[in-house]
Amino acid sequence: MAIHARAGQVAAQADLVNIPKLMSHYYRLVPDANDPAQRVSFGTSGHRGCAFHKSFNEQHILAIAQAVADWRKQAGISGAMYLGMDTHALSQAAYLSVIEVLSANQVTMIVHANDGFTPTPVVSQAIVSANVGATEQCDGIIITPSHNPPQDGGIKYNPPHGGPAEGEITAWIEQRANHYLAHGLDGVRRVNYGVAETLPYLKPSDLITPYVAALAEVVDMAAIAKSGIRIGVDPLGGSGIHYWQPIAKHYGLNITLVNEAVDPTFGFMTLDKDGKIRMDCSSPYAMASLLKHKDAFDLCVGNDPDYDRHGIVCPGSGLMDPNHFLAVAIDYLLGHRPQWSKSLSVGKTLVSSALIDKVCAAHGVPLMEVPVGFKWFVDGLASGDVCFGGEESAGAAFLKMDGTTWCTDKDGFILTLLAAEILAVTGQTPAERYDALVAQHGRSFYKRIDSPLNPKMKAKFAKLNAETLGATEIAGDAIVSVLTKAPGNGASIGGIKVVTDKGWFAARPSGTEPLFKLYAESFVDEAHLARLIEEAQAVLGSALKAIEA
Repeated sequence: MAIHARAGQVAAQADLVNIPKLMSHYYRLVPDANDPAQRVSFGTSGHRGCAFHKSFNEQHILAIAQAVADWRKQAGISGAMYLGMDTHALSQAAYLSVIEVLSANQVTMIVHANDGFTPTPVVSQAIVSANVGATEQCDGIIITPSHNPPQDGGIKYNPPHGGPAEGEITAWIEQRANHYLAHGLDGVRRVNYGVAETLPYLKPSDLITPYVAALAEVVDMAAIAKSGIRIGVDPLGGSGIHYWQPIAKHYGLNITLVNEAVDPTFGFMTLDKDGKIRMDCSSPYAMASLLKHKDAFDLCVGNDPDYDRHGIVCPGSGLMDPNHFLAVAIDYLLGHRPQWSKSLSVGKTLVSSALIDKVCAAHGVPLMEVPVGFKWFVDGLASGDVCFGGEESAGAAFLKMDGTTWCTDKDGFILTLLAAEILAVTGQTPAERYDALVAQHGRSFYKRIDSPLNPKMKAKFAKLNAETLGATEIAGDAIVSVLTKAPGNGASIGGIKVVTDKGWFAARPSGTEPLFKLYAESFVDEAHLARLIEEAQAVLGSALKAIEA
């Protein structure tokens, strides 16, 4: 994908979404339940869509909320539901829609006071904490499309383990919600929001204070405070914006918010590589405004709108590649968490850098390689058998210092604070720590390319395997393995991974956008990586063309 001419430049008026029109379409447009593009579809992070395209409208949310209410009732979940939302325009509307349905179903909801924003990790940590020893289990809904553009909406369900719902649960909710859509919402219970406010089911609470107070259980906040390091924070207009001041005050940290804007158009953002407004804290184009501050602080950090992702900016070197920081974080934690057992596994997605494999081997710690999707780490984090789970897309979580569960969803707060801990304890920035890992284990060259994908082509990805690929070598090297299932748990990867002695590539459809993603890593050099990508694209193109839809 070519880099847009205005990538990294502040959005212009013409780039901004018409919020009144978007909200009107949320309430007035009716999705066609017979059109696959307009049905409820749970990807790797819940259901996402856009009101303009009839893929995220009021009827979707009413149907999904009722389906979740049905699920939790038949599953015997009777505790409160934590309800969070981010700063996207459609999140506020969907939040009210969910409250209307859950109130009619007599579900107790814990929300932040004054309809405040609540990040994904705060909901997850609250669920985990509330369910310890509880007879009535809590669960949660988070309304967010993560880093997606301002016009998008999203909703995801977290069952009592606190993490993303498993495939069988989301499939059940998806089927039930689409049944309601197809039958004109017959069976969906609902009360007007004005009535819901008067009922005893809505419980406004302070969700900031307990989360902030508990952070010292998972990150060495005292070390950060003692060091006095200067931390620049860009919340990217996200749901965690009101957490940083309490964190700074509670622990005595030197934190400066370089951007305090909250704007549903996200008009303060710099355009991403494709010219779209996208709050992707792993993109140097989307993070261009924060990068201007990189030499004014000892460390700069940013997060996406629901705070399940992290971006780390170091003086001089700039924004770290997510794979690089994951390797640094794992290496540091394995050496600075003495209460963690050496038998614990480190989890990574199979499209993450192989440097992580080398780091784990050096520490003598087992590696669990799983498909893309944080849900694969949930059980291990919940049981304490997985000490760290991370995705190449800058999402991760890890155990508390004593080896017990912190949360079971991605937590951008603790990863950015961990970067500060690393600097405070070692005197080296995460970028400098990465350079040391390269000196020890060698350098690799990694790249991800996103390309448009239609539904017909998406269906063909499931049929890719060694036989349909029809290749024995790539970039001049013999193919040593072709994977369609993850070695860590045997689950389908939804695509294919091809490995040689000198590198690998993987391809899979996105679970949240109409794209397919090609990942590649070379252990040789940039030229070898370019050849690997070029030949991978050619081999994939021929294979997909030959597969019958």
